[in-house]
Amino acid sequence: MTDSVELTIESVAAGGDGVGRREGIVVFVPRTAPGDRVRARLDLRRRFARGRLEEVLVPSAVRIEPPCAHYRVDRCGGCQLQHVRYGTQLDIKSGIVRDALTRLGKRAVDAPVVVSSEQQWRYRRKLTLAMRRRRAGAWVIGLHSFDDAGRVFQLEDCPITDERVMAIWREVMAATAFFPDENELRASLRLLDDGAAMVMEGGRAWSRRQSFFKQVSTLTALWWKPTGGARSLVAARGDSVAGASFAQVNPGVATLLHAHVLERARAHAPSSVVDAYAGAGATAVPLAADGATVTAIELDREASDRCAAQLPEGSRAIAGRVEDLLPSVLPTDVVLVNPPRSGMHERVAGALENVSTPPRAVIYVSCDPATLARDLTRLSRYRIASLRSFDMFPQTAHVETVCELVPDGDAA
Repeated sequence: MTDSVELTIESVAAGGDGVGRREGIVVFVPRTAPGDRVRARLDLRRRFARGRLEEVLVPSAVRIEPPCAHYRVDRCGGCQLQHVRYGTQLDIKSGIVRDALTRLGKRAVDAPVVVSSEQQWRYRRKLTLAMRRRRAGAWVIGLHSFDDAGRVFQLEDCPITDERVMAIWREVMAATAFFPDENELRASLRLLDDGAAMVMEGGRAWSRRQSFFKQVSTLTALWWKPTGGARSLVAARGDSVAGASFAQVNPGVATLLHAHVLERARAHAPSSVVDAYAGAGATAVPLAADGATVTAIELDREASDRCAAQLPEGSRAIAGRVEDLLPSVLPTDVVLVNPPRSGMHERVAGALENVSTPPRAVIYVSCDPATLARDLTRLSRYRIASLRSFDMFPQTAHVETVCELVPDGDAA
C-alpha cells in the first residue's frame, strides 16, 4: 500500500467500484459514487491501482446513507451500490453495458434503457449463505465481506431479501444441532409457488436430515448436495418436489424481461425455434403454443423433463449440453440463448456463425455484460437490432440484458 491520496470519482466500473485517476493511473475504489472527492490508500498494480476508501472528503450529490448496517459495518459484499441513489444506479448499469459492448465487444451502441424494478428492497426470493462452525461449536451463518472473502459475518437481516425468506433462515439458524457433521457448509433457500425449498451443500454424512426438516417446519422441500456428490431430494411435504432452481429471484422484473423476450421472438413470426438453456420451459412453452415447432435444450434433466411434459406434439425437449446439441438442430428461424454467467461456449457461437442459413434472429439473454461482449466478437455475422437491460438486482452492480441479433445486411 502507498500513502493516502486524494482523487475525484468519475464513474463506476463493472463490479461496482468507483473509478478515478491519479497521475494517469486508473484507480478503482469500492463504495464510492460518481462525483465523490475521496481520500484513499492505494495498492498499485501493473497498469492500475486498487484503492481502499479512507474518507469521503466531499460527498457527491448522488450519494446517500446506506440503510443496511451490514453494508456499513460489516462491509457486506452482497450489495455494491446501496450508497447511491436508485436513479443513478440505473444510469451506472446502463453505462456498464455500453462500456462492455463498445470497449470489449467492438460494437457501436448507445447506452441501453434499463427497466427499473418496482421493488428496490425486499425483492429477493432467494438467499444463499455461508455457514462456519467455530471451535466452541457455535455457528456463524451469513455473508462474506467484500474486502475479505475468507471472513463470514453473522447475518441479522438482509433488506433486499423477502422477509419470508429471512423468517425461514432464522428457523434454519435455530436448527444448527441437526446440520451435517462438517465445519463449513453452504445453503440456499428460495421461495416457490407452493412453499420454500432449501439446498444444503457440504458434508459427507447427514444422519439428522429428517430431524432438521421437521425442525424447519416452513420448508416444503429439502435437497442435499454432499461434498463430491450429486444433489438429491431428501425430504418433502405434500407434492412439493421442485428443486431450488425454478423460481425467479425478482419475479416482478423477471416477468417484464420474459415478456420482452417473447415479444422480440414473435416479431420474427417464427415457424421453428430453438430455445437453448431452456430451463423448465418458461419461454419454449408459450412459443410452442403460438404454433411454432420448438426444440428446447437444457442440461438439467429434471428441468428438461418438466419442459417436455408441457410441450405439444411436434415440439420436444432434449437434455444435454447446448454446445453438443445445437449444431444438429440448426438451421431454424429463431434461436434463444440464456447462458450462465460464463456466457456461451465457443462451440455455440461457432454453430451460429457457421450455419448455412442463419436464423432470422438470435435473442441473447445475458447476466454479465462482459461475457455478452466477448460472445459478440464471436458473432460477427450478426448485428445488434435491439438492446434493453433490466434491473433484476437493485442495490447491486448486476444487470440483465436482452440483446437481439439479426444477420448483418438485413433491413433495420
